[in-house]
Amino acid sequence: MMKLTGAQIIVEGLIDQGCDIVFGYPGGQVLNIYDELYKNSDRITHVLTAHEQGAAHAADGYARATGKVGVVIATSGPGATNLVTGIATAYLDSTPMVAITGNVPVDLIGRDSFQEVDIMGITIPITKHNYIVKDIKNLGPTIREAFEIAKSGRPGPVLIDVPKDVQIASCEWIPEGPSAKRPLITVKESDVEKAVKMINDSQRPYIYCGGGVVIAEASDELVALSEKIDAPVGCSMMGLSAIPTNHKNALGMQGMHGLFASSKSLAGADLVIACGVRFSDRATGNKSKFAKGAKIIHIDIEPGEIDKNIEVQLGMVGDIKDALSRILSLVQSKQHPQWRNQIEEYKQKTASIDVTPENMRPYSVIDVINKYITPQTLIATDVGQHQMWAAQRCNFSKPRTFISSGGLGTMGFGLGAAIGASFGTGQKVVLITGDGSFGMNLNELATAVSTGTPVIIVIMNNGVLGMVRQWQTLFYNKHYSNTVLDRKTDFVKLAKAFGADGYRAETVADFEKSFKSAFESGKPTVIDCIIDKDEFVLPMTPPGGSIDDIIVRKNEINMN
Repeated sequence: MMKLTGAQIIVEGLIDQGCDIVFGYPGGQVLNIYDELYKNSDRITHVLTAHEQGAAHAADGYARATGKVGVVIATSGPGATNLVTGIATAYLDSTPMVAITGNVPVDLIGRDSFQEVDIMGITIPITKHNYIVKDIKNLGPTIREAFEIAKSGRPGPVLIDVPKDVQIASCEWIPEGPSAKRPLITVKESDVEKAVKMINDSQRPYIYCGGGVVIAEASDELVALSEKIDAPVGCSMMGLSAIPTNHKNALGMQGMHGLFASSKSLAGADLVIACGVRFSDRATGNKSKFAKGAKIIHIDIEPGEIDKNIEVQLGMVGDIKDALSRILSLVQSKQHPQWRNQIEEYKQKTASIDVTPENMRPYSVIDVINKYITPQTLIATDVGQHQMWAAQRCNFSKPRTFISSGGLGTMGFGLGAAIGASFGTGQKVVLITGDGSFGMNLNELATAVSTGTPVIIVIMNNGVLGMVRQWQTLFYNKHYSNTVLDRKTDFVKLAKAFGADGYRAETVADFEKSFKSAFESGKPTVIDCIIDKDEFVLPMTPPGGSIDDIIVRKNEINMN
């Protein structure tokens, strides 16, 4: 037992939970915490970002890439509110994170003190749980409980707000070691039996894989089940990397911008086995027509997800890894030659529309990236057209190698997340971004350079906000309201000003030369890829549409 100050308890508590890296930005109401971080720099690393939002995204990226709890620290007032977008991003994608904020002393709370804000009240809707610790005796147990909550069940962010006087006060503290996850819910045996019968009776099974599979570390079980029952696997965007891209059963992403074979196979299935998915609007389109001819089994750790967006024939609440393992042990081995032939026809149509010319096209850029990356290389994205091109085209060999904002769709997420993911894994990260998204938080390039993070930033630069422009073209009579950026920013000079390497690529050969150099050097690098402003993300199912409305080629669109 030791008598420690609140600031010491915070740092010792983090170390006790196995935390070795925190991301953050100092300020007046966390100076005591930062003093303890200074004293313990040999035991815990602090990564100083350029902005608190970047720190939150870095903690998020760290957690996604490692499966560990990411930690971010910020001061009160604007420091705390700058975390909000990052916390919401983590919440929507079920990322385990603990955010620690300072606040004014307890007796000044509610008096409009300098840099005072009710960050607990602000973040209630976007956290699994949050606290304001007004008694030093509660601080140690709160830190321990926060980690337990963040990583248990469906993971998510937890916020701890610590007033300045609580950081200064002292009390006894006992290290207890990392908190354990709460026991996982296991699916009912009767539900397993029902699922096995439905699978055995199916002639056209389809496995729909979401981010919950990656979080549950259930990739091996999912792949084994797909092989045993001869079922194709389509992924939500968050489910990408759960099954290797080159696996014979992998069809890639389905949904609004899903690959034709994946979306078409789901529509033609007689049974959909949905694992760890939310059935969001971007994935389902017109819900009344979604998988209309199929029975649906939905396996999820979160009871509230069952029947929330899509009514299913069998909802199974529990750990996906456990559920798939038990189903796998009981289900019959089957082959479905007719179904397999139909899927191959869908794949051939996908191939026929997937022609990449030699000139500078998004797929051409990604094909070069695929040529050089290793199975350990992480791919991060921002949000927009480039995100969809990456999701459609990038090759993934291992789980947790795709880092992208799905639920909230946060432009500016990518660079901070890439930095955090690299710190967590020690691996190189390729950030695929757009000129619009990159402009949101490009200040984190300073962090990458200062820390020597091996991140290669590939900017799909079309001079416009591409995804919004695409919608304006299709649905708003080409009223390009504020989507033409017309900025004069020179990203190559900008990169060099930050201390990074910078290249401009106007041809595929230019890009390959630049990317090869960047990948071999391991230095922070920006590659500005000039692409056409009217590139589209296809296929596309229009919002509220169904597989019957899918657009696969640009010549199917009335551009007049």
